[in-house]
Amino acid sequence: MTLAGKTILMSGGSRGIGLAIALRAARDGANVVLLAKTDTPHPKLEGTVHTAAEQIRAAGGRALPIVGDVRNDDDIAEAVLTAQGEFGGIDIVVNNASVIDLSGSLELAGKKYDLMQDVNVRGTFMLSRAAVPMLRDAENPHILSLSPPLNLSPRWLGAHTGYTLAKYGMTMATLGLAAEFADAGIAANTLWPRTTIATAAVRFALGGERMMRASRTPEVYADAAHAVLTTPSRERTGQTLIVEDVLEAAGVTDLSGYAAVPGTPDDALFPDIFLD
Repeated sequence: MTLAGKTILMSGGSRGIGLAIALRAARDGANVVLLAKTDTPHPKLEGTVHTAAEQIRAAGGRALPIVGDVRNDDDIAEAVLTAQGEFGGIDIVVNNASVIDLSGSLELAGKKYDLMQDVNVRGTFMLSRAAVPMLRDAENPHILSLSPPLNLSPRWLGAHTGYTLAKYGMTMATLGLAAEFADAGIAANTLWPRTTIATAAVRFALGGERMMRASRTPEVYADAAHAVLTTPSRERTGQTLIVEDVLEAAGVTDLSGYAAVPGTPDDALFPDIFLD
């Protein structure tokens, strides 16, 4: 299966996991529409929506960078209409944009709580909803949200309540859309890794270089996402999928090549939150 000629609308995607998913699709010859805020370089973080578009084109895909905010309904509408005008429709929505803050409830600033809810939960719902009319007409329509399964263990509910609510909100919105639009054949699933992924968020929010060395590369997420998005939409929907399980089902059992530091054994990798 291939994503050749498919049009993907992604929130974020200037760097990290989102960019890796976009580049994997680009190698098939996909069209990628990026709705992202990063118009100018960040002093600490590499990549803008424009440099991401350049990499997508270099990888063999077509790119349409749109500077906008997934919290803004007008920006969402512009992205959807521009994608339709440029590529004739939308086949896939990837809800990649996400804000992380692992502060405890007493330390978490109200504005940061609101930001996580607006980007993670509302952004996922509004972007997906806006694309549904075009997804209905797609041959193999998918919504994929990068969010975890609903683990109600007090270990994670109590560790960072604000962030947990926001990520679980992404998942619940996606599962709701899966049920609501099942008859239309629109698949809606979530995808989450069993280990941490070597991204800027892990470096700055979870533990710096030590954590980066104990993580897998974003390509492990990208290859799993590709496997999900090339599956017939009526065969897999309403599921909270795990990256490694998806790859194993696709016949990929040796994940050593995804270690951020080559040669790192699996038992030395840092387990991701929400799964234990």
